[in-house]
Amino acid sequence: MSAASCNNSTPAIRPSAASSAPAGRSDVLARELRLQALSEADRDLIRLLKDPLFSRWKEQIKAIGGCANPIYLSGSTVTHDAVTGEVLSSYSTDGEPGERLAVRCRNRRASVCEPCAYLHAGDTFQLVRAGLSGGKGVPDAVRDRPRLFVTLTAPSFGPVHRVRERDRCRPRRDDPRCEHGRRQGCGLVHTEDDPPVGLPLCPDCYDYVGHVLWHAHAGRLWDRFTTAVRRYLASAGGVPRSKLGEHLVVSFAKVAEFQRRGAIHFHGIVRMDGTDGPASSAPAWATEDVLLDAVEQAAASSFVTVPDSGAYGTERVGWGGQFDAHPIRPVAENDNPSDSAVAGYVAKYVTKGAADTGAGLDYRVTSLEDIRAAVVNRHVRALMGTCWRLGGLAELEHLRLRSWAHALGYRGHILTKSRRYSTTYGALREERADYRKGDTKPTRSADTVTEAAWRYVGSGYTRGEADFALGIAEDIVINRELAREAMDDEKRGWVL
Repeated sequence: MSAASCNNSTPAIRPSAASSAPAGRSDVLARELRLQALSEADRDLIRLLKDPLFSRWKEQIKAIGGCANPIYLSGSTVTHDAVTGEVLSSYSTDGEPGERLAVRCRNRRASVCEPCAYLHAGDTFQLVRAGLSGGKGVPDAVRDRPRLFVTLTAPSFGPVHRVRERDRCRPRRDDPRCEHGRRQGCGLVHTEDDPPVGLPLCPDCYDYVGHVLWHAHAGRLWDRFTTAVRRYLASAGGVPRSKLGEHLVVSFAKVAEFQRRGAIHFHGIVRMDGTDGPASSAPAWATEDVLLDAVEQAAASSFVTVPDSGAYGTERVGWGGQFDAHPIRPVAENDNPSDSAVAGYVAKYVTKGAADTGAGLDYRVTSLEDIRAAVVNRHVRALMGTCWRLGGLAELEHLRLRSWAHALGYRGHILTKSRRYSTTYGALREERADYRKGDTKPTRSADTVTEAAWRYVGSGYTRGEADFALGIAEDIVINRELAREAMDDEKRGWVL
């Protein structure tokens, strides 16, 4: 090639520093435009993945089971020897993501936080079963004590549509009508999913005031029931009521369940022990039959009188006629349930909120507008409205009906138990925490001193964190199901 040809050729273009700057800015702009095209959750997820402490954050969320609404704490804990001052263990959130630690919300409602509800149901199962079969600090001998599974219901406040197996809802002859012109019967065969189930045949005839007032006094009614059981037992044993504790101890545990009609009913466990509680036997005269008579008499005679009011007159609340009581056996026998069946039944219902049964809301309402906007049927809305109306009466102010309108006036705990029935939720959580730490001998003792300083710094997730936590929770559920299937397969193989 000649020099001339070289001179005529197109020279190679080399980008200068001045020309590279616009190109760099274009790349940045293009990247920003791509990020802006992503959803808020995707952008937040990218931020989360780029965080140097992402792995530690993920460990925290796995440790709390993918809790849907974690609580964040900041602080430290130091345990040292009380004599020498030697530090035995210490922990601080200084090195944690955001200098905070995620802990479970511990909400029992599956509709609010399914991971925590699952854990709460498991704790409830252990708590109830320990009082029936022993374990968790309760002697195994409790399975030989007189024990009953009791169901106590609310009375009727008016006929509602109901499910009757392969039978009509409310068959009536001659098609009678109420004073408002509505049919007093229903010839349909309903299924559990039918929208009319639980709704009054005539809303104008339904006693909404009585329903709400019964809910508001259900806790006191249960207290009257337990007192009446002890009074009957004292009479059966020929001892003064004040001296019954010198002969036996009666322990209770109960769970409250919403029916489709929006009324609470109680499933209770009643057990008789000796004067030392679960460690001793009741006297020979305190038999299972005597206990059956006691709960039947108590259910029939217990009542609470509501203060008089010009708005509703005089109300006296008591139990409904659908009373049921069965002895509890170590193994299911005829109509008598087993220890595990009762514990499982109670654990099943303890995680259900009012919204799960269509009988209320899982959040408080603050105005009539909230009640009107609530996604509930007309029957539940009427009950909530009645709570709001009665809550404005001075004579019922102590019932705080407006604060509990979302629960249709019921303000008691879903699960309650006697102190000596079995272990506690706190003890179960402490045992689980020690197990996870691998402590065969916990450091807490009289020879150690623990100094802790913690404060609340927030709760919940960002959009990206919520998606990631949901994935963690779903993985845990899948792994749990796989482990359960593997255990079932192993059992089948063993049987074969």
